[in-house]
Amino acid sequence: MSESAASGVRGMSVASAFAGMRSVTPVVFRAGCPDCRGRFELTASALRLAIGATSRTTFYSFTCPECGASVRKPAGERIVELLTGGGVSTLRLHSTA
Repeated sequence: MSESAASGVRGMSVASAFAGMRSVTPVVFRAGCPDCRGRFELTASALRLAIGATSRTTFYSFTCPECGASVRKPAGERIVELLTGGGVSTLRLHSTA
């Protein structure tokens, strides 16, 4: 990157950077309830992700909007990547040290 291009970026305000944006579409995730067999979409705020020490202790959970059941499902690497990228709150159940 040239010196002039870099200096132009430093002078940009947050307001000018986002001036053309009207709104942001919230991320939604498709889910299903094993109890009532309902199929629905949930926002990131309706989901919780727990990352454990192993794949057996890594899961996501939510409350079924149709029957009220507490649902807990295993989360592999790809699911963890999608949920964290979509803004789902994450709880680490083990230390990373």
